Parts: sequence; structure tokens; C-alpha cells
Amino acid sequence: MRLGTIAKVPVGAHWSVLVVLVLLVAILGASVLPAAGGEGSPLIYWSVAVVTALLFLACLLAHEIAHLLVAQRTGVGAISLTLWLMGGVTELKGEPRTPRAELAIAVAGPLASIAVSAVGFLLATSLQGVPVVRVAMIWLAFMNLVLGVFNLLPGAPLDGGRVLHALIWRRTGDRAQADQRAAGAGKILGGLLVALGVAQLLLWPAMGGLWTIIIGMFLVTAAHTQLLQQQLRTGLAGMRVRDVMTADPVAVPAWFDVDRFVSSVASQTHQTAFPVVDTSGALTGYVLLQTFQGVPPGQRGTTRVDSLARPLPPDRILSPGQEATVLLDLPLTGDQLAVVVEDGRIVGTVTSADLVRTIQLARLRPPSVPGPPTSPS
Repeated sequence: MRLGTIAKVPVGAHWSVLVVLVLLVAILGASVLPAAGGEGSPLIYWSVAVVTALLFLACLLAHEIAHLLVAQRTGVGAISLTLWLMGGVTELKGEPRTPRAELAIAVAGPLASIAVSAVGFLLATSLQGVPVVRVAMIWLAFMNLVLGVFNLLPGAPLDGGRVLHALIWRRTGDRAQADQRAAGAGKILGGLLVALGVAQLLLWPAMGGLWTIIIGMFLVTAAHTQLLQQQLRTGLAGMRVRDVMTADPVAVPAWFDVDRFVSSVASQTHQTAFPVVDTSGALTGYVLLQTFQGVPPGQRGTTRVDSLARPLPPDRILSPGQEATVLLDLPLTGDQLAVVVEDGRIVGTVTSADLVRTIQLARLRPPSVPGPPTSPS
């Protein structure tokens, strides 16, 4: 859901934010605010609960905006800002070029949350005679403090993981080593949270623990995914699309029927995804081998390939000279592919298997020698 733009960057919210909003309103309206005492009516409690929950989402947005603005100031830039179930995420245009830039971007969000918390506590002390509003303000201030401090824990993908990454990178000059250590710290942190959640469920059921387990599992998974992305980015650094692609793929004519495709095309190659071309050899889409399994045997002689083909989005039609890092922005999962075209002729394809192979080759390269960072930081 598109919310607008900030500093020319699109801002949106995933549908899961509605789940967060409902949960926060329920917790505030049913337990937190009634504990304030006074003569407040249920209508007042629930009204204040809705406003407080919306303000907390605004605080999450402020946390991410801080990341975004510093990223732009350091020359990294941002692609999008999205709120979702686990908070918010700011997608950067690239990686910071220096440890100093990465450190500045990483600490901006937590510092913004801690600053909001301080303002909230100050406002709460000035609110006299309005217990419900005062409790709501204290809750907001406390939650922002938790948000800021928790995000500074030293493990990827938290902001503290980026801080740790920047410090290791600055000390060793080895970005790959920093990737490994920050991801490892994130996995350890996530594992500890899972263990804490299990202990809560077994020893202190009243404290819950399920949410702690979910957060811990998310950290473990996200740290692993982030490390893979960094390894892939490292593996693709300095490479072109031609270095990653499978050259001279077999293309299938759009007018072929399924039987002819199987006998004269599919049986002659190990490909599982095929570019589809028209009579002039121009690309019209692509088709997956598994798609043909859904065609009844009696219809395979009359069903044309182009009736089963999928359109290929423009961002998945590449040129061989493009930087290979462009592949990181494409949804190349399963049998999805990008087609490489030069002078109107198909010269290659790129699938997830090609990217996996690139990572494997990158891991076989000699490790970089630690040294000073490329620029002062």
C-alpha cells in the first residue's frame, strides 16, 4: 500500500501492518490504558488506544526516515521505505563505500527512536490530571526506547549488526570478513532469543514467549539471507552479465506444438526454462518445462507453445555488457530467468542456478588480504 513519498523516495506499508495495528490497539485498550485508573470510559480507552497505536507506527516511520535521510546525505541513496510486521525496512540503492558512511546510516534510526523516547518522557511528566493520556505517552516513550536499544544489539540484520559490520570493516579493511562476523553474531543473537522464548513458555507461561521465539527465528533466517546476498554481491563485483549467463541457450519457436517441442527441443537440452521467439527470431516471452505437464496428452499435438508462454518483464531483458549486480534486483527464483539480448539476438539466459554457481566460484577464490580501508573513516 503506497503511503506517499519522502525526499522523492516512495513510502509504503505491507498489509501485515494492519495486524500490528490491531494487536497494539487490543493491548492498549484492554490492559495498558485501563490500568491508568481514573474515571475513563471504555470509549475513551479505545479511542486513545487507536491514536496511540497510530502514533507508534509514525514513530517506526520516523526511525526509517532517519536511515533514509542519512543514506541520501552519504551518497548511498534509497529506493523505497516500507513498514511491515517486523517494523520497517529502507532499501538502499547500494552499499556504503566507507565504514564511516555505514556507521552513520546504521545509528541514525536508533538515535531517532531514543530521541523520540526522551521527548515522550518529558511530555509525560508535564501531563497532570489526564492519567489515560499520560500512560499512553509513557508507553510510547518506553516502546521507542526499546525500539532504539533493541536495534542496537550487535547482530545482523539489526542496525547494531550494521554498526558491528562497520567497526570490523574499519579495523580489518576486509568487508567479506565483516559480513561473516556480523551475520554470525545475528545468528547467535537469534538463537539466544529463541532459547529465551522457550524458557518463558516452559518456566513463566504468564510472560508468553511465542513472540520472542518468532523474533529470534526471524533474526536467524534474516542473518543467513543477508550473508548470502552479501556473498553474491561480492561474487558479482566487477563482473558483467556475460560473465554469469549461460551462453547460446536453446530458444523455442512460438508456433511449435507441445509434441514437436518435446521431441525436437526439450529432449536435446538440459534447460528447464526456454525463451520463446517469433518467426523473425524476436523474443516474445518464455516458457517453463513444467508448464507442459499440465497439457493433456490428447491436446499436445494442437497446443502451441505461445499459448503457454509467459511475458517477460522489461527489467528481465538484459544486455551482456550490463553490470552483473543488476541481477540482484530481479526475482530469479525457481525456473524464472532473465534473457540476454544483443543486437536483437538472444545470446544468453540467467537463472538462479547461474547465480548459485557464481557464489560457489566466489567462495573458491583466494580470500582478500586484510588491510586499511580504501578511504579514511
